[in-house]
Amino acid sequence: MRKAEFGRRAMLAGMAALPLTGCADRLATRASGRASSLGLATFNIWHDAGGHWPVRFRLLAAALRAVDADVVALQEVLEDARKGLPNQADTIARELGYAQVHFVAVEPEGAPRRYGNAILTRLPVIEVARRKLEPLSDYRTAIRVRVRTGAGPIDIVATHLAWQTEASAVRAEQLADLLAWLPDDGVPLVVMGDFNAPQGDPGLQAMGPPRFESALPRGAAETTLNPARGHKPRVIDHIFVERAVFAVRDAHVIGDKPVDGEYPSDHFGVAARLTRR
Repeated sequence: MRKAEFGRRAMLAGMAALPLTGCADRLATRASGRASSLGLATFNIWHDAGGHWPVRFRLLAAALRAVDADVVALQEVLEDARKGLPNQADTIARELGYAQVHFVAVEPEGAPRRYGNAILTRLPVIEVARRKLEPLSDYRTAIRVRVRTGAGPIDIVATHLAWQTEASAVRAEQLADLLAWLPDDGVPLVVMGDFNAPQGDPGLQAMGPPRFESALPRGAAETTLNPARGHKPRVIDHIFVERAVFAVRDAHVIGDKPVDGEYPSDHFGVAARLTRR
């Protein structure tokens, strides 16, 4: 091959490679940016209440799709074989493309009806643990999923605490049991869910400083309970993060706008994006 022809072919090959290189660079940059932050959402989905689950499911999926969280915590998740209702967390995960779904209920696997909490994630899962919270008479649970991120493993917990306004002492016992159950190995922790109390409730003292803070600061939202469903406005759904580990880039309420008069749930969700300090 003549020298000039070799040079021309080399130049064309180099030009052809440029778009591929640029594409790879863009993908690497996007992946790096995603790895440096963590998107979270929590939503009490109100099981199949109201008789409008097919409609509400679409609204829930739309609200969660819009925030595109890496990890989603769901409460009041129902599966009921007697009604022909598959696990609602599985249904939402399939719709949104979450590969991992992990569920906890007080009822044993295989029971015809199970009701509890779930975590959905697109991140690699290292381990999963489940807990029936003390006092067992309140039938509350927690689920912990350890996920792998670009910045290292993180423990994500979903829970749902006692609902009575006067049950601060029960909530305090539930959180004490939950925190004592978690591994003490230095892995950063996020606890999400329906705590059935605002941040000032004495039962939530364990989720405050110096260790934790809410991703949604006090006053940032009027309510996470849906007044259109008869609730008094209160912020009781929270994403608690370890203050020394995470900085909150953004946090806001989701699913708070009706579509044709229907809402996703009797709660609004909370979404946040975190970065490591």
